[in-house]
Amino acid sequence: MQALTADQYARLRQLAEAWRHCHLKAAKREPRFNPRLGVDALCFQPHPLEDGRRGLLGALITPVSLSLALVLDEASVSRPAATHLTLALPSGRYPFVLEPLGEADWWWRCELLDDLSDVGSLQAGSRLAQQLMERVMTPDPPTS
Repeated sequence: MQALTADQYARLRQLAEAWRHCHLKAAKREPRFNPRLGVDALCFQPHPLEDGRRGLLGALITPVSLSLALVLDEASVSRPAATHLTLALPSGRYPFVLEPLGEADWWWRCELLDDLSDVGSLQAGSRLAQQLMERVMTPDPPTS
């Protein structure tokens, strides 16, 4: 596992804060809202994209869902015109949707779990995110 730079960690914190600012109010109105969870970008690693750009791929945990998230590893990148992206990962192909986070910020997000109401703590949420990334980044066993 490759360690991220301080700038990369700061950018991920900024994007998680942007999600909180844009979406938390609406999330609190959802019946599946879990007040024991916060918003955090976890387990991010460098991930090369097919077009040669560098990205960061990891897990986004919020009080309502657990998703894969992909950000471009560049300081300022304009929002792409395309709203969908399919990413080939070791365990399969995953459909991502562009999620705006205010005026300038955005990321690609692929929601995998849409109900975390039974997750009991921040620590349990972090463990769930780690398990998600391990599963996603491990190739599926061959079928017989």
